[in-house]
Amino acid sequence: MGTDRRRDGRGRVLRLFALLGSGVVLLSACGSMPVTGDVKAVDASQPGDSQVQVYAVAPRDNATPNEVVDGFLESMTSDDSDFRTTRKYLTRKAASTWKPSAFTTVLTKAPNHNDRPFRDSDRATTDITYTLTGEKVATVDAQNAYQPLAPTDYNETLRLVKESGPEGKEWRIDLVPDGLLLGQSDFKRLYRSVDTYYFAAGRTAAQSTLVADPVYLRSRTDPVTGMDTVTQAVRSLLAGPTSWLRPVVASRFPPGTSLKNVTSLSPDDRNVLKVPLNKKADGVGQRSCRMMAAQVLYTLRDLTSARVEQVQLQRSDGSSLCVLGADQAEEFAPDGSSSGPDSQYFVDDKGHVQRIPGSTKGSGTPEVVPGPLGNGPVRMGAVGVARDEQSAAAVSRDRKALYVSSIVSDGELPAASVTSKAHASNDRLSVPSWDGRGDLWVADRDPGNRRLLRLAGGAGKPQEVTVPSLDDDRIEALRMSADGVRIALLVTKDGHTTLKIGRIERSGPESEQQVSVVELRQAAPQLTDVTAMSWSGRSRLVVVGKEQGGVQQVRYVQADGSTPASGVLPGVNQVSSIAAADDEQLPLMAATSSDGIVKLSPGDNWQTVVKQGRSLVYPG
Repeated sequence: MGTDRRRDGRGRVLRLFALLGSGVVLLSACGSMPVTGDVKAVDASQPGDSQVQVYAVAPRDNATPNEVVDGFLESMTSDDSDFRTTRKYLTRKAASTWKPSAFTTVLTKAPNHNDRPFRDSDRATTDITYTLTGEKVATVDAQNAYQPLAPTDYNETLRLVKESGPEGKEWRIDLVPDGLLLGQSDFKRLYRSVDTYYFAAGRTAAQSTLVADPVYLRSRTDPVTGMDTVTQAVRSLLAGPTSWLRPVVASRFPPGTSLKNVTSLSPDDRNVLKVPLNKKADGVGQRSCRMMAAQVLYTLRDLTSARVEQVQLQRSDGSSLCVLGADQAEEFAPDGSSSGPDSQYFVDDKGHVQRIPGSTKGSGTPEVVPGPLGNGPVRMGAVGVARDEQSAAAVSRDRKALYVSSIVSDGELPAASVTSKAHASNDRLSVPSWDGRGDLWVADRDPGNRRLLRLAGGAGKPQEVTVPSLDDDRIEALRMSADGVRIALLVTKDGHTTLKIGRIERSGPESEQQVSVVELRQAAPQLTDVTAMSWSGRSRLVVVGKEQGGVQQVRYVQADGSTPASGVLPGVNQVSSIAAADDEQLPLMAATSSDGIVKLSPGDNWQTVVKQGRSLVYPG
């Protein structure tokens, strides 16, 4: 029996308790709590262990200023209900005004502070200031939206004063920044990424498709609201999309719609989830209600241990507003198709486009596609296949011309849809990509006329797309999301190529539509050089790149720039391109200079599929 005392990177003394079989950790820098039974040491910051619950312990009587600061910082990493115990480290006024849910600051490690030796001669001191420092790498705002940052210095102040209490004057914090301050390991233990879903704006009801909007929610019960993770997810969905995505998506829930008197939602024994709403939703029609229910179904699809097979939205009086089953929600599938792609495609060593049938294994026998891209007179160097797999766009081996043609029927090679005038092949056209609306995108990297181009419906005159925040940076590669509202770009600046995500905004009628890519944001700030990338699911990408001074690695990143716990994948040598499907269960494919085209199936290692080939892609 007893407590485990050890020091972390700041030299602070930690006391951690674990009750065997309960998954509970009691944490304090100031004093201990008597318990019965066996105990063992537990790392409160152990990443990925969401089953461990950490409870804060109030400051001991006559705690020193160092102990108060340590206890407060550690208490923020706990599952303290409404942070009641955490507030005991604050003065009464500060406790009433501190807003822990305002935002969360994420540091590489737990925050440091300047320890102060405290002697008897210091008893007359009335206030003490501490400086909190660290390396800030991300923030999570009040909308639960994650924002990655290039590592920057964090520097904030805590001020302590003596406040009268039942046991006399005690040191308490009276100046404290709003929000939570967490190291990365504690953040990953306490929070999880959840995709909320909204409809792409500017589409007809028949074209409605859902767009994933990732947010970070507490892994168990939110200390402030008392809601479990499922209820938090529905609450976040009803609150509306995050600021970055809001201009291009819309919710079918009427403004002001909220949950009615509930902190816990769970499906019943028939896997039906009943969602009680307030009066704002009472009068919606059946079509709108079904779309609302689809938003809930997709938001909860990967969240609940028991699969939600049906959602019932309820009026404020408890009556049924509408019911939607999981199979019925497929018409709103985020990738625009419930069946997904059937094949992978690549360019062989003769410059012909080939198809690998059988997407579930990626191991079918390659076959040349019908039409001029498969057996025509021009040697191709890269290909992008439309999501319906009826047509494709290929760039010639010299990167000078882009051709669009059928890949299901024979015919003559059409005239080039786009031509680059750059002198060097590496300065010409990028690999093309198709969005979920059927539009074709390609970048011309000509130093004298850099352009991002869009061909509506894959045909007609190319339209130049403005990218206001790009300045003189160069687009090396691009990939369109299935929902058609986001674009992933590899952008080179000052000799380094990084991954950025942009929002696609459209204005005006379809025939005269103006399109721009706005608010580019870093999606993999930890990688100083990215050489290849692909969308892999609805809000995730797979990237190939290097950290500063590191070696090439393959990893997953979220579209908001965060890194999932299982982000790093098995290594593979000399990857030149990588491809993933919207269905995350399909194999990851890569083209390498050493092993040809290889695949990585879930739970397996890389395996060679084709010895000779380049520019491997899934449709899209």
